[in-house]
Amino acid sequence: MAQPPYDPYGGYGQDPYAAQQPPQYAQPAPVPAPIQHNYYGGPTAPPTNGMATASMVLGLIGIVFCGFTSVLAIIFGHIAQSQIKRTGEGGAGMATAGLVLGYIVTAGWLVFWLFYIGLFAAMAGSSSTTY
Repeated sequence: MAQPPYDPYGGYGQDPYAAQQPPQYAQPAPVPAPIQHNYYGGPTAPPTNGMATASMVLGLIGIVFCGFTSVLAIIFGHIAQSQIKRTGEGGAGMATAGLVLGYIVTAGWLVFWLFYIGLFAAMAGSSSTTY
């Protein structure tokens, strides 16, 4: 016959604490987000308008993409400026930069394509003439 496992509580396999429920501890309170302030306790800057950021980025990218995104930069820049006036958000400089980049890149690519098409038309017209 096998010997029962050693039980320091003397119950020969029966745990006197088995019927008890483990203690229920309260969940810790969630930690609140830290208050944002600068070192001297003053207010922080207002959040930046997302349309202003998009306008500036699209104005920069418009140089590479032949001015297609610069039209969007102009649209987003105007929308951002109206939102900034209404809500008081930051990013007025980025919206202005996006507008300026959008207009310059659009005008530059427009001049480039008009010159290119005009040059092509002049070459085609000069080759068909006879002397």
